Amino acid sequence: MELTLRPIVKDNWEEAIQLKVKEEQRNFIASNLYSIAEVQFLDQFKVSAIYDGDQIVGFSMYGIDPDDQNYWIYRLMIDEAHQGKGFGMEAVKLIVNKIKSENTTGIPVIMIGYNQENDGARATYTKAGFVETEIAPWGEQLAAYSLK
Repeated sequence: MELTLRPIVKDNWEEAIQLKVKEEQRNFIASNLYSIAEVQFLDQFKVSAIYDGDQIVGFSMYGIDPDDQNYWIYRLMIDEAHQGKGFGMEAVKLIVNKIKSENTTGIPVIMIGYNQENDGARATYTKAGFVETEIAPWGEQLAAYSLK
């Protein structure tokens, strides 16, 4: 496993929008196409493809939320064909390390929200060091990763 994050650009955006989660997970996350459109209006967010070597295996979107000024991982998905191989955990670590390297202003936490019924996400984020905090007004379970 040799995971890297690469920006979504002209050469890979169409490949990124073809990635899909399992059928039973589709209600848990927005499509990659929606996320690529949404990031056009979020100045401090980035979308990235997750690659294993030269093969795209997932997608992420993270940045500084304008409402609370914390880092947030808005999207993280691994394509259904690549789930169960440890890519999710490694992708979380990769994104956390990328945020740590970019965190020049001393933001104290990375936040993430996920559907309360998404046991896979809960297990992955907990194992990666996120601590569940509260249920958001929009119904998602929130979890925080301390950068201090």
